[in-house]
Amino acid sequence: MTTFSVLDLVPVREGGTLSEAFAATTELARAAECGGCERFWVAEHHAMDGIAGGATSVVLAHLGNATSRIRLGSGGIMLPNHTPFQIAEQFGTLDALFPGRIDLGLGRAPGAGPELQRALRKNLHQAAEYFPQDVVELRALLTGDIDLPIRATPGFGAKVQLWMLGSSLFGAQLAARLGLPYAFAAHFAPDHLDAALALYRRDFQPSEALDRPHVMVAMNVFAAETESEARLLASSQQQSFVRLRTGNPGKLPPPVADYVDTLPASAQAMLSHLGQAAAVGTPAQVREGIAAFVQRTGADEIMLCGATFDPAARIHSLELTLEACENAIPA
Repeated sequence: MTTFSVLDLVPVREGGTLSEAFAATTELARAAECGGCERFWVAEHHAMDGIAGGATSVVLAHLGNATSRIRLGSGGIMLPNHTPFQIAEQFGTLDALFPGRIDLGLGRAPGAGPELQRALRKNLHQAAEYFPQDVVELRALLTGDIDLPIRATPGFGAKVQLWMLGSSLFGAQLAARLGLPYAFAAHFAPDHLDAALALYRRDFQPSEALDRPHVMVAMNVFAAETESEARLLASSQQQSFVRLRTGNPGKLPPPVADYVDTLPASAQAMLSHLGQAAAVGTPAQVREGIAAFVQRTGADEIMLCGATFDPAARIHSLELTLEACENAIPA
């Protein structure tokens, strides 16, 4: 059967606080664990008022102490923002604290303007060009598969599960060449989904970490007792998408009834395009939408995404989704 995991951005609500955002993420991680999810990932974003996961490894350490079984990881760490040595130390520490539970999803996108580049003391676009070499170096720092002149402690010997993240053919090619599991960010960039998965599976080279291709695909899922309620829940994230794409990001706004109907045609088209990697509605509708997406992608895992203004509503949506899909989604 297809397994399920959860991606969270640690959203900060309008009128809410950072402390409330971290508390909500902690409760969501506990709910994901109770629901039998495979893993819970937090994404790295910086200098965004509405996203509080910038210190990703610190957030994961807190979640590790709040849970006991579920795998925890980054979805992802943007490696150009860091050095491989720093990440080896951070995730080696997490592995020592929570053995056998740590994933390290790696992304290449710099996603930063000049102000953030100065703050990080990095030329992120130049650093992105060295991403493949940095991934190889990071893996060597953890595994010792290449003899390096320095050893990361913590880090060396850590049983961290490396993942390649992507929304284009580049990540698929690198994941295949290095023999890593591959996670595709269809929830916000579905354009190259089918081509990337086909390339990854075709060119996959077995490694010590993985003997055959393994795919996880992210999709937005909102479940409620009625379709109208589910669409209302989804409107907060839809507003955030529209604001981000129009250069006006901010904190997560409250839901708006019939929000899509208020938008110009261009914004409606953008949300409709993202909707190909989404399931919104009653539990039965969500189950049907996820099953169709799994049939399309052949995904081994589905990463459930979707922020709600009311944190309790997201937990309820997750519970409804997992209950509806139990023993119902073929591998």
